[in-house]
Amino acid sequence: MSDNSNIQIQHQEQLLLQTLSPQQLLAVQLLELTTLEIEDRVHGEIMDNPALEPVEHDDVSTGDTVDGSGMDDFMSDSDDDYSGNEEIPVSSGYVPYDIPVGDVMSFGDTLMEQLGELELAPEEYAAGEYIIGSLDEDGLLRKTLSEIEDELLVYNNIVISEESLLAVLGKIQRFEPAGIAARNLQECLLLQLERSGKNRDVALHKRIVTDYYDDFAGKRWEQLADRLGVSEEVCRATIADIVRLNPRPGASMSESVGFSRQQIIPDFILDVQESNVYVSLNNGQVPELKVSDEYIQLLEEQSKGGNREQREAAQFLRQKIELAQGFISAVQQRERTMLATMRAIVAKQKAYFLSGGDEAMLKPMILEDIATVTGYDISTISRVSNSKYVQTPWAITPLKYFFSDGVTLDDGTEQSVYELFGVIREIVDSENKKNPLTDMQLQEQLAERGYKVARRTVAKYREQLHIPVARLRKE
Repeated sequence: MSDNSNIQIQHQEQLLLQTLSPQQLLAVQLLELTTLEIEDRVHGEIMDNPALEPVEHDDVSTGDTVDGSGMDDFMSDSDDDYSGNEEIPVSSGYVPYDIPVGDVMSFGDTLMEQLGELELAPEEYAAGEYIIGSLDEDGLLRKTLSEIEDELLVYNNIVISEESLLAVLGKIQRFEPAGIAARNLQECLLLQLERSGKNRDVALHKRIVTDYYDDFAGKRWEQLADRLGVSEEVCRATIADIVRLNPRPGASMSESVGFSRQQIIPDFILDVQESNVYVSLNNGQVPELKVSDEYIQLLEEQSKGGNREQREAAQFLRQKIELAQGFISAVQQRERTMLATMRAIVAKQKAYFLSGGDEAMLKPMILEDIATVTGYDISTISRVSNSKYVQTPWAITPLKYFFSDGVTLDDGTEQSVYELFGVIREIVDSENKKNPLTDMQLQEQLAERGYKVARRTVAKYREQLHIPVARLRKE
């Protein structure tokens, strides 16, 4: 009987892999940068490469007009845009725009500083950064981990499990101040009790918040004392301790209100005049770029020589010039892609911009809609939309704001979820505060107005609007 244990079997498998060239990678990296980051990158590149230098003139580019009448000018850029060009490119004009930025460390910066002290894998750090960026001004996390998992995949192309997100969140919840990144008030109080429990006995406090939170929130003190098996005096003293905890840990940090605005420099400037919307790139202090004339002349001179030193010098000069050309080309590509994306968004949401920011005028829009119009990949649209802001005459707004799900009405038309948010607010504001509406009743009232939404979805939207449940709205 033959021994087959040492037989080697070979398999052929054909895989289709996409490998980006260094120039393509550079273009992708620049596209992800914000205005402040591109400023730093460009000035750093000028310092590192003497063949790259700024253009010195006072010309200022004008904004692009978007009339929404057609999209023929939204041509996708092929791979050729990433390749070298025989001509020496000069980047297009920039719109200087100075916005004062405070020197005080913001809420987000303080948390990011603590995040930087942890030993995390790259995807964990990115997840932590996204969680911190998702906190509201109270320092609470209103999004679900499932939503963050989806957004990290869509906007950042990062795959991370909900379990890993929970682990990262747990680490952030140990940051200062206590209670930060809690997902609701109950968890916020528990996090603070856990921290104070190192110095004293808070077992009764934790029982109240964990097991009898509804009685605590409803101020049913006598019933709570009976359930705990303690005197009413002990119960009230314990409750007084809990009430002294901070329900808004983010507000305790300096400049907390500036958390979402203080360090924001818009990437686009948008102006509305009559029926026209004008869009310009805001490139801050980024200069126009060109290849150094001196280096070009030196290359011509050294290329004429035949000795070894001259050939090596010519090779060095040529390498620096090619790097400068590639960088300028990538900057130009970034400008074209960002402007095309923003112009497509404006064309899709033109009614919103002409209305002066009326949420009800926003149309449902997903990344694929803009990708289809511009010809770019969804991942490219995601990179532009993530961490980018536009300044309008009424607010500085993240581009992600303009992307939302749709709600189908009885007549078959589709409206942005923001319109539904406004309807929910209106219903809650006009309800009988002595007998506030439950989520089921909210669902019924929405259905009467033509919005067919599941009760769980109503509860989700109510939470996103920071509207408490019915029993906590009762006066």
